Amino acid sequence: MTDPQNAPVGLMISAPSSGTGKTTVMLGLLRALSEDGLEVQPYKSGPDYIDPAFHRAACGRASFNLDTWAMGPQLLGAVAGKSAGADICVAEGSMGLYDGVATAGQSGFGSSAETALRMGWPVVLVVDVSGQAQSAAAAALGFRMYNPDVPFAGVILNRVASPRHERLARLGMEQAGLTVLGALPRRGDLTLPERHLGLIQAVEHPDLEAAIVGYAEFLRAHVDLEAIKQAARSKGQPLGGGALPQPPAQRIALAQDAAFSFAYPHLVEGWRAAGAEVLPFSPLADEAPDAQADLVWLPGGYPELHAGRLADADVFRAGVRKHAETRPVHGECGGYMALGETLIDKEGVSHRMVGLLGLVTSYEKRKLHLGYRRVNLLAPALGYDVGAQLFGHEFHYSTILEQPDLPLAEVTDADRNAVVETGSRRGNVTGTFFHLITADEGQA
Repeated sequence: MTDPQNAPVGLMISAPSSGTGKTTVMLGLLRALSEDGLEVQPYKSGPDYIDPAFHRAACGRASFNLDTWAMGPQLLGAVAGKSAGADICVAEGSMGLYDGVATAGQSGFGSSAETALRMGWPVVLVVDVSGQAQSAAAAALGFRMYNPDVPFAGVILNRVASPRHERLARLGMEQAGLTVLGALPRRGDLTLPERHLGLIQAVEHPDLEAAIVGYAEFLRAHVDLEAIKQAARSKGQPLGGGALPQPPAQRIALAQDAAFSFAYPHLVEGWRAAGAEVLPFSPLADEAPDAQADLVWLPGGYPELHAGRLADADVFRAGVRKHAETRPVHGECGGYMALGETLIDKEGVSHRMVGLLGLVTSYEKRKLHLGYRRVNLLAPALGYDVGAQLFGHEFHYSTILEQPDLPLAEVTDADRNAVVETGSRRGNVTGTFFHLITADEGQA
C-alpha cells in the first residue's frame, strides 16, 4: 500500500481534438520545468502506451496512465500516489478534452476532463488557430463552458501564421475572458514522426534528445512559463491508499525491444513493487527468456515491422517453446501475433512465428480495431482465475485469418457489444489482442 500524501499541484495539457500539437507542448513543458529545477511527475490520461516513454525522456521520471474508464478508485489513487516527491504534475490528455466512451467503466467515461476534474488540475487548452482568428475563441469558450466544473487555466495558441494573426486571435480570447498563456508560431519541423499506431516509439526516434531540447527552447520563447507554473493547482486531497496490480508470477521474463515495448508502466511498476523479478530479454536480438523465469510475457509492439528478423530468431523461438512445456507464456497484441503460427506483412509475405498458438494474422489486410475491452476469463491467465473480470484496451490494424485454438475469454467493447477477438489458449500458452490494464475492483 502507498502512504497517503497531499496531492501535488498539476496541470492537464489538452486540446479540442487530436493533431493540435499538444504532445509538442507537453514534451517542451516537461523539459523546461525540469530545467528550472522542478521535480516533474508526468501522466497520460487514457490508455496510450507510447507517450509515457517520451514523457520519461523529457523529464527523467517514469510516466503513468490515469484512466477513469478502466481504473477503479483504488488504482487511480495508487497511480496518483506515484507523484510522491514531485513539485508539479503535468498530464497529457488523449484526443479532445471531453472525448470518452458512451458507457461508464470503473470510475467514469475515460475523458481527459474527468481526470482533470478528479485531480483538480486546471486545463491548458492547446488551440490550433490555423485558418481562423477571433473565431478560435468561440470554440475555446465552448470548451471552457461545456462543463464549468472542470478547472481551466487558459489557452496556448498554436500554429500562429503571423504577428497580425496572433493579435487577432489574442483579441478574440480576451473578449471571451480566456487567459492566453502563449502563442506558438507555425513550425513544420517540430512534428514528431508517426506511423499507424500514432507516434513512433521513443526508442526509435533518430535524435529524441535534440528534439526535446528544441521543444523546450520553442516554449521558452513563446509561452509564459511563470504564468503556467502559477496556474497549477490540485484538490489538495490525500492521494494513495490503493495498490498497483499484483504480479502474475515471481520471476517474469518480459520481452523488451523495438518489436515489443507496449507494457503499461503501472503494471510493471506494480510487479516490481510487490517484489517480483522482471527479467528483460530481446527477441529481436535472438535472446531466449531467462531459464529461471516462472512466466514469459510478450507485450505489444510492432512485430509486423520486424517479422523477417523474428522468423530467423531461432534461439528466441526455441527458448519460448521450451519454457511453454512446463510454465505459462502470455502474449498481448503484437506478442500474441508472435506466438502464433504465421504473420503476413504488408507486402503479403508470410513469416513463421513461434507456433505455440495456431493464430494466423495479416497486416496486408488492414482493418482498425480500437477501443476499450471488458473481459471475462474462460481460463486462468495473466495471474487471474477463471471468471475474473478484467479491463483493457485494443488498438491494432492486423486481421485474424485463422484462430483454431480455444477462446481465452468472452470479450466486449465499452458498450458491452461482443468482440470477436476473444484471445486464444493452448496448453500453457495464452494470448490476447487486448492490453490488460487492471481487474474489476468490485470483485476484490
